[in-house]
Amino acid sequence: MSVDSVEVAPSAARNSTPARASDPPLPTAPEARWTVGSLVRAHRREFAIGSAFLVLSTTFAALIPQLIRGTTNAIVTARADDGMRIAVAMMVVAVLAAITRVASRIWIFNGGRNIEYRLRGEMLARLHTLGPAFFRGMSAGEVMSRATNDLGQVRLLVGFGALNIVNALVAYSVNLPLMFGRSWKLTLASLAPFPLFLVLTRFFAKPLFSRSRATQDAIGALSERVQQTLAGMRVVRAYQLEGPETKSFSKLSNESLEANLSLARLRGSLWPILGTSAAIAALIVLWYGGTLVRRGEATVGDILAFQGHIALVAWPTVALGYIVSILARGKASLERINQVLVAQPDVADESSGDSVVKSEDLRGGLRVEGLRYSVDGRALVDGVTFSVPAGGSLAIVGKTGSGKSVLAQLVTRMLPTPKGAVFIDGHDLCTVPLATLRANVCLAQQEAFLFSSTIARNIAFATGDPDLPDNVRRAKEAATEVQLAGEVATMGDGFDTIVGERGVQLSGGQKQRVSLARALLAAPKVLVLDDPLSAVDARTESLILDAIDRAAQGRTLLLVTHRIAAAARCDRVIVLDEGRVIEEGTPDELLRNGGLYARLAEHQRLEAELEAME
Repeated sequence: MSVDSVEVAPSAARNSTPARASDPPLPTAPEARWTVGSLVRAHRREFAIGSAFLVLSTTFAALIPQLIRGTTNAIVTARADDGMRIAVAMMVVAVLAAITRVASRIWIFNGGRNIEYRLRGEMLARLHTLGPAFFRGMSAGEVMSRATNDLGQVRLLVGFGALNIVNALVAYSVNLPLMFGRSWKLTLASLAPFPLFLVLTRFFAKPLFSRSRATQDAIGALSERVQQTLAGMRVVRAYQLEGPETKSFSKLSNESLEANLSLARLRGSLWPILGTSAAIAALIVLWYGGTLVRRGEATVGDILAFQGHIALVAWPTVALGYIVSILARGKASLERINQVLVAQPDVADESSGDSVVKSEDLRGGLRVEGLRYSVDGRALVDGVTFSVPAGGSLAIVGKTGSGKSVLAQLVTRMLPTPKGAVFIDGHDLCTVPLATLRANVCLAQQEAFLFSSTIARNIAFATGDPDLPDNVRRAKEAATEVQLAGEVATMGDGFDTIVGERGVQLSGGQKQRVSLARALLAAPKVLVLDDPLSAVDARTESLILDAIDRAAQGRTLLLVTHRIAAAARCDRVIVLDEGRVIEEGTPDELLRNGGLYARLAEHQRLEAELEAME
């Protein structure tokens, strides 16, 4: 989704998902990059409690082989009563091990979920600040892939991955001393295959990371293609492009499949090797342990206990091989998420100190002095100067490509406005907090963006709570103002009609009027309308202009338009050409001057007469 087509309501800054008050603060500086360690430290309480339960669980589990040893030796020596008591104790220990095991997973997995929640909120908050420069380099489908699939991989890393890493460390710390305490010879012999595991994990780590990254990138490309095709479904059908689109989707799908299969093949080859290492260790215990039993250096109970300890150590060791894969995918996903979190916004909040401008300080007077804005060395706005008193109105007129829309976005700071060029009530626009600016200055863009929701909710979005009954009522009144209510009444579900993806179910004129109604409902002190009449007929245009006149009462109005009939209703007019102001004055003055404004007026008058004759 291109930011250029997104319309920002004054309440947009208030709709970000807030972090929960109980969550620890996380760094949000643009240069901060998340690491696995910083994520775990941010939620160390959950991981510390979970690790404590994991220590208890592993300790209880390690006692069971020792109890098995005691029971076996008691049976072999015909001490049935002792064997029964030990067996009862073993049942109690097993229950405690199960309870603490469940508790450890609840705390550690919840830590992973909380990290996912926080990262999702941080991503949403960052995306709300980013502008066109970011979204030109990263598509909506790619962003969605990172916000879903990549976040899931990070959650798996810090949840399941952290659990198994801690489990492995605790398992070694608890079981190895018990094993060495019984027989250092048998312990060393049974652990002989384990160095093979360390070599293998080191060998597999780098290929796992690279293939994991390739898999995530392939999923992102596939998501983007699906999003584009669904958004442009009407164009696809109109030009009968179903076949090429299917082939393109199949190609990307096959690339994603191949990337996943490549990763699966590598992971699949790792598991049997690690499992074989654990099986060899068990065989060594049986073979060498039997020799020690014949020599009288160990008992049958010792051998069974060793088998239990080897199983408790072998599984975390084998699981670490799987963790290598999770670590690789999680690190690759975290790297992709960081690319969003560290992205610099086009427009940053620069207000600070005791002189912060507040809403009550603003009345709506605008002054622009020598405003310039260039992209790739080309001046889109070049030295524009004008002023509008609070409560006044100004029309910005010009041909297509003259810089009208860019000027509107600079005046509302939707683009990075240069310092010292635009002032609102004497305050440099760059020093006004963005939250204050958005609450008092509203831009309704020419390319109206609608959410895939109802007509009523799309209009009431400007209120911050589109489901509140009073806001729904106000939304319907705004729709009546822009001559939309009558057309909505003819739709099957009225104001509850779903507009579809980006308003696909509505005509261009209807979408424009929904956007205009949304802007009118926001009731800002400065209302900037970017060509709100480009997709309506002459009769509807007159009725909407009447609505704009009513809405402009008591607030400052900037009307970007190519329609002379609309510009004529404003107090003053400036005419742009190639980013420069070439004419300025009242509508009557410009008509008498015979310049571009007068020529446009004559051209549109002749067009209207020709249409009337048809």
